[in-house]
Amino acid sequence: MADRKAAREEELMDFTLSPKVVQWLERISSFMNQHVYPIEKRVEDEMNVHGKEHTEPEILKAVRKQAKAEGLWNLFMPDEHYGKGLKVAEYAPLCELMGRSFIGPRAFNCMAPDTGNMEILADFGKPEQKKRWLEPCLEGAMRTCFSMTEPETAGSDPTQLATRAVREGDYYVINGHKWFTSGAVGASFAIAMVVTDPKAEAHRRASQIIVPTDAPGFTMVRAVPVMGHAGGGGHCEITYKDCRVPVTNLLGEEGDGFKIAQARLGPGRIHHCMRMIGVAERALELMCKRAATRFTHGSLLADKANVQQWIADSRIEIDATRLMVMHAAWKIDTVGKREARQEIAEIKVQAANMVMQVLDRAIQLHGALGMTGDTPIARFWRENRSMRIVDGPDEVHRMQISRREVRRWKQ
Repeated sequence: MADRKAAREEELMDFTLSPKVVQWLERISSFMNQHVYPIEKRVEDEMNVHGKEHTEPEILKAVRKQAKAEGLWNLFMPDEHYGKGLKVAEYAPLCELMGRSFIGPRAFNCMAPDTGNMEILADFGKPEQKKRWLEPCLEGAMRTCFSMTEPETAGSDPTQLATRAVREGDYYVINGHKWFTSGAVGASFAIAMVVTDPKAEAHRRASQIIVPTDAPGFTMVRAVPVMGHAGGGGHCEITYKDCRVPVTNLLGEEGDGFKIAQARLGPGRIHHCMRMIGVAERALELMCKRAATRFTHGSLLADKANVQQWIADSRIEIDATRLMVMHAAWKIDTVGKREARQEIAEIKVQAANMVMQVLDRAIQLHGALGMTGDTPIARFWRENRSMRIVDGPDEVHRMQISRREVRRWKQ
């Protein structure tokens, strides 16, 4: 019976792009070609200047302003009040296209971790919180960061979080140590995952609190170098020492931290997967162009059997991953994020491994050039290797996938 039900559900899936989505794709593609790809190298060069690693170049600010003026803004928000009313499956191809450039998501105000923070503010924020924090983010006037991971506790098991928030009258007093608070450099506030009731059951111990980055006791120690680089908004180490924030900064209710985190991480994971497909497509495009023009040892690279296999395997893996992502997006749209947990976990593992395989082949095909900054491939490799760890490591997702699968057959 379960198999017949699944078959009926599969018959209902239709990934045909609607005229609305096709129009968005055409507009975004045109904007990327005119304004985003041409400035990639200049943005990277300017942010590699000592002392300017965390400064957004003026040319990127101008592109963001242009995208906003053209209405290519906040496309990730699923409701028409804050965004364009696109379903997850409708946003997927747009997100993929933006992901083809390391500045693409930023250009359209669709970058992590801000997207996840804006989504949970929209879903869980009180009216005054939305006015003070969400609206400026949607306007592009305010940056955010998400402060959950700790160096002293296992990041793959957030029930072990140690950062503590104690209520004192109308304030929470926060003490703790965080790192990989991504995007903290230049952010106006952090959404911090903190323990408010250490005696509660595991998934009711923590809450999420909005912490202004200028609050006394909030200290940015450093932008942690990742693969030798620490630019942009940084993956920052933060200390909270007697950091006092109003009780009104609490998101949802006390003990809702894990519920909110899951609501945030589900869409966040699928957005990462969409962007990784875009990265892989760009890498495959560069592979094909290189193979079609590079002559060595008596023939073009495109005529060599091993190169043909690399290109064919990359095409197969990208297309298979895209179908998995579209299936997960369709399921979120039809039955909700919670019911799509298995599919989200599957694509998180699949996409993170797929993109690294494609990038590794692209580096190898380009030879020494592939390891330089003269193409975006090396940067893509450096930035995407973390995808097998962030938002849950492969091993945890595989464990959860296996448990759900076995549980299904036990039942």
